Amino acid sequence: MQDVLPRIKKLDRGLEEINLTSYQKKILKIAIGEIFGRIKPLDNASPFGLHSFNMAEIQKLSDAELPRFLFYRYRYEMFPQRLQIDEFPPCLQIEPASICNYRCLFCYQIDEEFTKKNNGMMGMMPLDLFKRVIDEAQGKCEAVTLASRGEPLICPDFGPMIKYAGGKFLALKLNTNAWFLNEKLCYAILEAGVNTVVFSADAASEPTYSRLRVNGNLEKVYANIKKFRDIREKYFPHSKVITRVSGVKVPSADSLEDMGKFWGELVDQVAFVNYNPWENSYKQEVNEITTPCSDLWRRMFVWWDGTVNPCDVDFKSTLSIGNLKSDSLSGLWKSSKYTSLRESHQEKKRSQCEPCARCAFV
Repeated sequence: MQDVLPRIKKLDRGLEEINLTSYQKKILKIAIGEIFGRIKPLDNASPFGLHSFNMAEIQKLSDAELPRFLFYRYRYEMFPQRLQIDEFPPCLQIEPASICNYRCLFCYQIDEEFTKKNNGMMGMMPLDLFKRVIDEAQGKCEAVTLASRGEPLICPDFGPMIKYAGGKFLALKLNTNAWFLNEKLCYAILEAGVNTVVFSADAASEPTYSRLRVNGNLEKVYANIKKFRDIREKYFPHSKVITRVSGVKVPSADSLEDMGKFWGELVDQVAFVNYNPWENSYKQEVNEITTPCSDLWRRMFVWWDGTVNPCDVDFKSTLSIGNLKSDSLSGLWKSSKYTSLRESHQEKKRSQCEPCARCAFV
């Protein structure tokens, strides 16, 4: 990690010679100034910094890619703090499928109304729609995550999708439960140059795994992730992909130490995310939180049918902003409906929005 800051200093010295727009240079000057303490954020806000995961990502990047990455990370981290947007969301989450073979205890998939057949919520993204989204996002967004309410690898077009998206973003990420991770898909993911693959596991032992991840099988998932590691080491020794096993931090889950011991030899990183009651977000008690939700300034979700939603806690799309069949990503990001939702949060009126009034995420 020690070479990251010298590389940023080198970028700082040569910033004017780099082929960037004046807006990009302006943001980069602020970002680098805050990293090195030359610029103090307004209102005593926290300055921009780089986390350990970011440092690991930067080590995989060339010097030519570094400015794009810092520009993206600054917008991703700091724009939500400052309630600021520009032409495009810092992060785009695309849903290849809303269908999943699992019924995890803390997931939307246990909501029978959501998973009911013929309810209009279950489906898989057509390849032509996926390509349209990627085409519009390329050059405007560096962070694209393939995942949301369902399991991406269940989509029969996932191979062509990942091939099409490969090489077009600096932070192309895949989240998967690894159940469908066969040899063909291992090659497709590695050949596409995906930057981060997150394997959702939540446990390092049975019966904990099967209890939390209903319909899952720890032995099969372990074998699939091991297969990915083996193919990567043997046939893609220069791959820049970062692999991570991620778990949801629930009281009955295995400890991070146990997770690290079990999964550590197969992946680069092991981490937990905080539990949020996704499984019943519409049934929680109304809370007293008035802090604006950062995701309204950070990311945008594209469902399998082109529906654009501001978050995935609202997995039934009560806050739907519109559909790509009739508008563009940029147009929807700056639309009056999105703006009105942001203003409600800024004016401490999230209690008037559902399911925001019941959500603890800030």
